[in-house]
Amino acid sequence: MDLKQAIEIRTSIRNFTEEKVPVGDLKELVRRAGLAPSVNNYQPWKFYVVTNKEVLSKMAYKVAERIKELPANSSIASDNVKSQVEWFATFFENAPAVIAMTMEDYESVLEKGVELSHEKINKMRNFPDLQSAGAAIQNMLLSAVDMGYGACWLSAPMMAKDTLEEILEIKEPHHLIAFVAVGKSARELKPKSKKSIDEIFKLID
Repeated sequence: MDLKQAIEIRTSIRNFTEEKVPVGDLKELVRRAGLAPSVNNYQPWKFYVVTNKEVLSKMAYKVAERIKELPANSSIASDNVKSQVEWFATFFENAPAVIAMTMEDYESVLEKGVELSHEKINKMRNFPDLQSAGAAIQNMLLSAVDMGYGACWLSAPMMAKDTLEEILEIKEPHHLIAFVAVGKSARELKPKSKKSIDEIFKLID
C-alpha cells in the first residue's frame, strides 16, 4: 500500500475481532513509531505493549472508576455524557493489543543558556515533546493501515494516568502519554469526512 492510500483510508477503529496481533507485527509498529522526528532527535519514547486481557480489564476498570469520580454538573445530560465518555475511554479493553506510549523529559539546548525553567521553555515552544509524540503515534496509525490492521489513538484514559503507570510499572524518568489500540477491525468503516483543501489552505505569497 502506498502512503497516499494509507492516509486517505485511515480511520479510527474501536471494534476489533478476537484475532491476535503477532508480536513481530507489534514490534514493527513500534519500530516505525521510533523513526518519527523528535525534538533535538532526543527520541524520548519507550513503548509498553499490552496483550494480557486481565491487565487490559484492570486498566479499563481504573479508567472507568476515575471517570465516575468526576464531579457532575447540573445538566440533565450529565450522566449520559459521563457514560459516553467512559465507553470511548475504555473500549481498549477489548482490543487484541494496546500500545502505551511513554516519554521522558528532554533538556533543550536553550535551557543551558537562559534563566528559564524547562516547563517555561517547553510552553514557549508550544510543547515540542508532545508534538514529537504525535509524530510517532501517526507513524503507528498509518503503519497499522499498511499492515492490514485497524487502530485508534486514545488520550481519554490519561485521566487515570497515575494509576495506569502503577499497573504498567512505568518508572521515572518515563511517564505515560497516550494509548494506541490495535487489531483487526470487526467491520469495514469508511473514513470520516474531512474539510476541503479550500477550507484549510492559505497561501501567503
